[in-house]
Formats: sequence, structure tokens, C-alpha cells
Amino acid sequence: MSAKKLPRKKNFSTLKMLGAQVQTARKAAGYTQRELAALLMVDDESIASIEQGRRPLMPDLAVQMDELLELKGTLSAGVDKLPEIDQFPMHAQQYMLHEREALSLSLYDALVVPGILQTEPYARAVFSSRVPAFSEDEIATKTAARIARQTIIHRPDPPTLSLVIWEPAVLYPLGGDEVHREQLQSLRDSAEIPGITLQILPLHRNTHAGLSGAFTLMETPDHQHLAYTQAHHGSQLVADPEWVSILTRKYAMLRSQALTPEGSADLLDRLLGVK
Repeated sequence: MSAKKLPRKKNFSTLKMLGAQVQTARKAAGYTQRELAALLMVDDESIASIEQGRRPLMPDLAVQMDELLELKGTLSAGVDKLPEIDQFPMHAQQYMLHEREALSLSLYDALVVPGILQTEPYARAVFSSRVPAFSEDEIATKTAARIARQTIIHRPDPPTLSLVIWEPAVLYPLGGDEVHREQLQSLRDSAEIPGITLQILPLHRNTHAGLSGAFTLMETPDHQHLAYTQAHHGSQLVADPEWVSILTRKYAMLRSQALTPEGSADLLDRLLGVK
């Protein structure tokens, strides 16, 4: 495959500027946020988030707005010309805004248990392993924020959550034996929660669709399909349909290569000494 560059995250201040343009055009056309959302077949919170610069305006939605608000391609051009930077300072915050309201999340990780199912001691061990090292205050703040994110599992309308974890992440005693066992038990308990599907990709396989690293797929309330990837140089929220499609196919293959949910639960039981 050609080395096509993934789209980079947009600068937050320019998102606010574009959002202000959307708001001005909407008001000039005489629509409320709710009315515009209904015409575009998205939820009104999506319009509010775009106007406030908390969510990027996706190209397909920009085209619809241009036509509906008679803007002659103004918003589409604005989306296309937004400046890009190598590392977006608020990438994590932007991801968490989407995660908080996502309809579905599909996560793959190979080195650690995904953050959404980490126990507090395990999360602290993850942040404590960072090089260059975080300060104690930074570790405490980041650990608390990670645990707070897990409330989405207990929403009245929780997302459908699918996870594939490579077996080394489950076997590695990060944080020590006690922390490791607590994390394994938490994973086993999470596997019983309705709406959560947990699968472990075993070490004995000789094929592996996830060698390029961890990623997350999500569907937003307005049915946008996004992906989130992480690497040493930073992270990206990916909206490009081609790259979201590639990662979606990778995830489907990973699920077929992994143990079944029942087989994964049995593996955790064996590691816990239950079987």
C-alpha cells in the first residue's frame, strides 16, 4: 500500500473560527440549532459542538450545510483549508468528547489493557512507566481522568463496547503481582457486563492483523465513523473514510483471529486460578 499520510488533527482555535461561521450562517438563514440538526439528520448537540469549536466539521456535513444555507461552498473550502500541525495540543480532549457520547467503541491494544477497562492501580502503573517521567502530580491527575472516563460504561444508554487485547498485555504483570491480579479480575468481571464483548488474541497464532499498533474505532450519535490512533510521536483522530475503512477491516480480522468471548473468559479464569 502506498504511504498515504493520515489526516492530521486541526488546530483548536481554527475550529472555533469555523464554528462561528456555521453559527452566523445558521442564524442568517433563520434556523435554530435544533431545526438545522433535524434538516441535516444529526442530533442538535452535534451542531452545538461544531459551533463552539468542540468538534470538527466533517467534509460531508460541510457540503450539506453549504447547500442548505446557500453558502456556495464556503464551509467546504474552510474545512479543506484549515491549517494542520504535527501535534494537536487538545487531541486527547477532542477524542474524549467523542468517546463520551459514542454509540459504539471498538478497541484493540497489544501492550496494555485498554484505558477504558484499566483499574486505578494499573492506570497509575501505566503512567508511572512513561519516559520522560511524569511528575507525581501529573500521574495523579492523568490517572483520575482515565478512571473518570469509565463512567460511560454505566451510562443509561452505554455504548456497545468491543475489545480485542493481545495476550502479552494480559500476561504482563505491570505494577506487580497484586496490581496484575486485580486487573485480571476486573477484566473478567467486565466481560460479564451486557454490551461489552472482550476477546483475547492468543500468542500461539502465526498471523496477526494488528502489528501496526493500537487503535480505536467509534460511531458518533450522528453516525459518523471515526478512528483514533496512537504512536510515539503523538495521536490522531482520523475522519478520512478510506483510513477508517482500513482500520475497520483490520479490526474485523483481529476479531476473527482472537479467541471467542467464552474462550477469552476461560483464559482469564485459568490465569486467575479459577479453572
